[in-house]
Amino acid sequence: MYAEEYLDKLAIELKLRGFTERTIGNYCYQTKKFLEFSKVDPKKASQDEVKKYMAYLLSDRNYKASSVNLLVSALKFFFNEIIKHDIVNGLKALKQEKKLPTMLSQDELKHLIDVTDNIKHKLLIEFMYSAGLRVSEAVKIKVNDLDFDEKMGIIRSGKGRKDRHIILSEKLIEQLKVYLADRDKNTNNDDDNDDNNKHNNASEYVFAVKDRHLGIRQAQQIIKDAAIKASIKKRIYCHALRSSFATHLLEAGTDIRIIQELLGHSNLATTERYTKISNEQLKKVISPLDMMA
Repeated sequence: MYAEEYLDKLAIELKLRGFTERTIGNYCYQTKKFLEFSKVDPKKASQDEVKKYMAYLLSDRNYKASSVNLLVSALKFFFNEIIKHDIVNGLKALKQEKKLPTMLSQDELKHLIDVTDNIKHKLLIEFMYSAGLRVSEAVKIKVNDLDFDEKMGIIRSGKGRKDRHIILSEKLIEQLKVYLADRDKNTNNDDDNDDNNKHNNASEYVFAVKDRHLGIRQAQQIIKDAAIKASIKKRIYCHALRSSFATHLLEAGTDIRIIQELLGHSNLATTERYTKISNEQLKKVISPLDMMA
């Protein structure tokens, strides 16, 4: 069987298992690169060849441990489910650097929002921060998934194909009502390369561009541009807004299990990362020396 046939079978199996398009693309790409490197029939491949490729990526290509671990996950699925050969099962994941997520102060976030002139871009930033959304969730949010009266929304088929409820900020609700009403009257000025704004009219998506939703890369660029304009020196990316949402709720005394539910984390340990970046809580701790009479 040729490599293309193996990759086709892999893509089909991943789709049947309900994997996201992004994961399917990553797994197929990683598997293809391994097959090109090893130049052996997958049915005759050995764990040594996988290790050799891992070492090549680390030393010659300067891949991070997280990227190599993605390769291992892809090959584990490929060999177990497609080739029916468990040569990857004994491999342990590489130890990754434990970097703390970037967190913005509320003053920094306010400045990030205030310097953003485009109303759609401003609302996108506010939405991601106020509800703790992943960028992929924010760009795909639909008007009908928002309940302004209940101040709640729903993310459909989020990470892990799970639905979850989100909270809606009162401030955001009022702004969204005005934005959507203006947009549907075809009065909203947009700079997302919309040659004809009527395509946005009555779109099912909150953040629409023509007849589709805003792209992930477009959203990432919006955040990057806003951070540059705001002169924020930290490395700002979309997920920093989600990290800030979790951290600020934690600092405000919100139970961590509620935050876990709002973020859609399956494992509490994932949410607990934010307990390590709450500087405001650390500042409240009194040194035992200062407790001495």
